[in-house]
Amino acid sequence: MRLFEIHDQAWFPAHLRNLTLDALQFILNTANLYGPIAPQLSKALAETSAAHIVDLCSGAGGPWLKLSEDLRQQDGLPFDICCTDKYPNTAAFNDAKLAGLKSVRFLLIPVDAGHIPDELNGFRTIFSSFHHFTPRQARSILQDAVNKQQGIGIFEAPGRSGMTLLLTVLLPIWILSLTPFMRPFRWWRLVFTYIVPVVPFLLLFDGLVSCLRAYSLRDLARLTRRLTANGYEWKVGRSRGGFFPVPITYLIGSPAPRSKISTSAD
Repeated sequence: MRLFEIHDQAWFPAHLRNLTLDALQFILNTANLYGPIAPQLSKALAETSAAHIVDLCSGAGGPWLKLSEDLRQQDGLPFDICCTDKYPNTAAFNDAKLAGLKSVRFLLIPVDAGHIPDELNGFRTIFSSFHHFTPRQARSILQDAVNKQQGIGIFEAPGRSGMTLLLTVLLPIWILSLTPFMRPFRWWRLVFTYIVPVVPFLLLFDGLVSCLRAYSLRDLARLTRRLTANGYEWKVGRSRGGFFPVPITYLIGSPAPRSKISTSAD
């Protein structure tokens, strides 16, 4: 559904957007929601012999605080992660403690997922942001990866499953409970969480809209069918696990001897 999220709008104050994204990332890392996709991502990295990951639409760093550890435990192979965003938020990246990880760095220049500089080579990843793009834009992002023979992984926690919608409705309660534990401590975070509850409201409203905008497995498969994809393999599926069994939808593309598409659910 082509709806809009408030924090995406150009008129929305940047500091409130950043507070909301900080809160969302804190929840993602605390719950390790993307942990279940580590095996799929690890396999794709191994199959493409990728030593570099270019993360797009990273916000303040996405799920990499936990996921980088999970990947290292999966295979122990050395790799580095370059986090990029159209609106780089270096301060939030540092706050997320990602700056202390040797394998993770944050690119200071703006990077549009639809126009990736040629010098940024590596396996591309997008977490919880693919639904922001129209089908035409989404197909263009996939086609660019194909044209440059780069692997790409799309991973989405938002979706229309009952469990996902239930946990989304609970997001405001979680952030009301967890905000005092967020570091570094900032007074304005308390103000816009408890006194003027902008952050809890946005987590609920934009979270539900994200679920309604999310691409289904069939949608993702359909996006790949119109690509000019010589020797490219596409895998569409769903993984779940962990303490919060939120189904994570994924689309993984990589250069392969024969172009094919497979659909699976874990």
